[in-house]
Amino acid sequence: MQPRISIKRRPGGNANNQVAMQSMNPQVQNLHHPGSHHDEDYNLRDTSPQLGERWPNGGTGRGWMSGGERSTSTYDLVEQMFYLYVRVVKAKNLSTNSLTSSCDPYVEVRLGNYKGRTKHIDKKSNPEWNQVYAFSKDQIQSSVLEVIVKDKETVGRDDHIGRVVFDLNEVPTRVPPDSPLAPQWYRLEDRRGDGKVRGDIMLAVWNGTQADEAFSDAWHSDAATVYGEGLFNIRSKVYVSPKLWYLRVNVIEAQDVISSDRNRRPEVFIKAQMGSQVLGTKVCPTSTPIWNEDLIFVAAEPFEEQLTITMEDRVHGSKDEVLGKIILPLTLFEKRLDHRPVHSRWFNLEKYGFGMMEGDRRNEVKFSSKIHMRICLEGGYHVLDESTLYASDHRPTARQLWKQPIGMLEVGILGAQKLLPMKMNNSRGSTDAYCVAKYGQKWIRTRTILDTFSPKWNEQYTWEVYDPCTVITLGVFDNCHLGGAGEKEREKAPRDSRIGKVRIRLSTLEANRIYTNSYPLLVLHQHGVKKMGELQLAIRFTTLSLANMVYIYGQPLLPKMHYLSPFTVNQVENLRYQAMNIVATRLGRAEPPLRKEVVEYMLDVDSHMWSMRRSKANFFRIMSLFSSVITTGKWFNQVCNWKNPVTSVLVHVLFFILILYPELILPTIFLYMFLIGLWNYRFRPRNPTHMDTKLSWAEGVNIDELDEEFDTFPTSKPHDVVRMRYDRLRSVAGRIQTVVGDIATQGERFHSLLSWRDTRATSLFIVFSLCSAVILYATPPRVVALAAGLYFLRHPKFRSKMPSVPSNFFKRLPAQTDSML
Repeated sequence: MQPRISIKRRPGGNANNQVAMQSMNPQVQNLHHPGSHHDEDYNLRDTSPQLGERWPNGGTGRGWMSGGERSTSTYDLVEQMFYLYVRVVKAKNLSTNSLTSSCDPYVEVRLGNYKGRTKHIDKKSNPEWNQVYAFSKDQIQSSVLEVIVKDKETVGRDDHIGRVVFDLNEVPTRVPPDSPLAPQWYRLEDRRGDGKVRGDIMLAVWNGTQADEAFSDAWHSDAATVYGEGLFNIRSKVYVSPKLWYLRVNVIEAQDVISSDRNRRPEVFIKAQMGSQVLGTKVCPTSTPIWNEDLIFVAAEPFEEQLTITMEDRVHGSKDEVLGKIILPLTLFEKRLDHRPVHSRWFNLEKYGFGMMEGDRRNEVKFSSKIHMRICLEGGYHVLDESTLYASDHRPTARQLWKQPIGMLEVGILGAQKLLPMKMNNSRGSTDAYCVAKYGQKWIRTRTILDTFSPKWNEQYTWEVYDPCTVITLGVFDNCHLGGAGEKEREKAPRDSRIGKVRIRLSTLEANRIYTNSYPLLVLHQHGVKKMGELQLAIRFTTLSLANMVYIYGQPLLPKMHYLSPFTVNQVENLRYQAMNIVATRLGRAEPPLRKEVVEYMLDVDSHMWSMRRSKANFFRIMSLFSSVITTGKWFNQVCNWKNPVTSVLVHVLFFILILYPELILPTIFLYMFLIGLWNYRFRPRNPTHMDTKLSWAEGVNIDELDEEFDTFPTSKPHDVVRMRYDRLRSVAGRIQTVVGDIATQGERFHSLLSWRDTRATSLFIVFSLCSAVILYATPPRVVALAAGLYFLRHPKFRSKMPSVPSNFFKRLPAQTDSML
């Protein structure tokens, strides 16, 4: 029987019910269609939380420190929350029932309207429970704590054995890092409190905060409606991702290949499988095949999977015949830390006899052939399990290759505000929110705050930082696993709903500064972008050494092996997908599990899927990169055309100075960059970055494009919808194709200057080059620069509206487009 906490609720409804019901109504949902939102809804807001800890005076719970308030560094990024802790350890010499001569004791802990209960222990007068209960001081409406020992009865009311009563004004306060309060034996009193009864109970009662070690394992009074295994699903926990390795299988060659049909030449290939990962070599049509191909897998410690190598013969297009196989444990292979090759080995493949054989020899292992392979576990790579754009770690697998941390990241998860109702509970909207944060191999999950749209977590966590150019990801979810369901029921239970996600890049944080901001939680639905609430955080990035930080910026982002033996783009994406599945599976086996839908959302599982919205966003990002060049070109064109005579004169003066003193050109360029950098310092971002709906192109996207983005793969839409979307995709891709083709054409024209593809053009260019070389050799560089500058800066009266000769010549040069179908 699972221990539980129950609560007697007072009459009266929730004041937020009407708002919740309105928010659940699709007709009044706060959907932000293009043109219907306000920019301030999506902005980052500064907050002023009361961070740090202040303790009651004297440790008795009465009064406050007025002068020197004690402040601790353990929980200085969150608001202090006070709790009354009750540890029920054990009891002894309890009185037994006069009829049954036995006792099935359990303990009730009562505080006002709240009642916590331990599990009962059958037929034992000296039971042990060792359970902790935490009651929030904000919800306490009583000055008396009762600890009651009862005898469970199968029929009728449970017998009252005895109780202990505490005055809350006399409860001591524990201040970490003090040692835990020692439990004491208390004599049980009868119900009326006028006499002693047989039995003693060992208890510890103290006031504390969320910094107490007992906080995470305590049974909380605010989770009174949760029972069974649901109690485990609402606690705060820390998870660690499994240690991931790349398994490299270098298939070199094979010998003694024997085909079942000796009249044909075998077409042999090797298939390697580890768990759900299956890879194969190319087909080699010979009896002594040579491949020399690398097959890369992702493996996780502890190594539970085995590597299965199968040699198969391609009999015809739809049939493959197994010639032999071998199963190898991963612990057999060498762990490689650098690019030095490991020793290769010959492995004997085996095949099992079958068919018209004797029954006692049906499963006899027979020699098939042998295969030459080089297999190793790669420890010099970083196994990527998250999007490369939002990586939180770049360390290699082997711990021996890790460098010292450069700093520490501390995050205080304060709470959330204005959350929308995520599900219906007793005909009203409700949200049971918890927060998940992922950085490096460490995942954290806060406790679930039940039935509130403004949860207060006030939990603080710490990570070691090895590279500042990394991203921490935080997500808020609605807990849908609060009941005591079994394993089969849990598989059918609804998935935890996404409320929103926040990403923060550490390199954008100033060192040793506390950022207190409220981040908008934005989710893209099929009907548009929607603000689900706000997440309040307190963040501090502490660096250990400025010199070490500067040194890191000059180092490669990834370990050395990624550059010595790089993977292809397709390999990186496939390996990341396999690594993500392994991490989701392993974390889903924890207790309580970090569910697959949560892990996939945090790791951006769908980042590689096609989206019209993402394509538009990326296209305009490319165009914005050229905007500065275009702006500079327009400004220079205005100078050349004397649109602003004062500016043109100043540019001429600067030009003459640089001609007279050419050694000032480079210093002037760097001085200008220095001045521009100082000028832009006033406009520097004051807060960490957050989700930008305009940059993501989430505001102007239409409904059909969103429906296409949320479509399954392969598609589940009718043919006419797919045809319309395909035509639209061709139209957009055609425009992108044209832009990319134009860029390629200009590059090919530069290449054709000396390629003799157009013999006349190349002849003219090399004659021009020879004449230019002679002139430039005989003419001082200052004169050449002066003539060129005056030519480009000449007054519009001396300009022609027709294109220049070099421009006409360049546009006439041939490109590879002539050879394209």
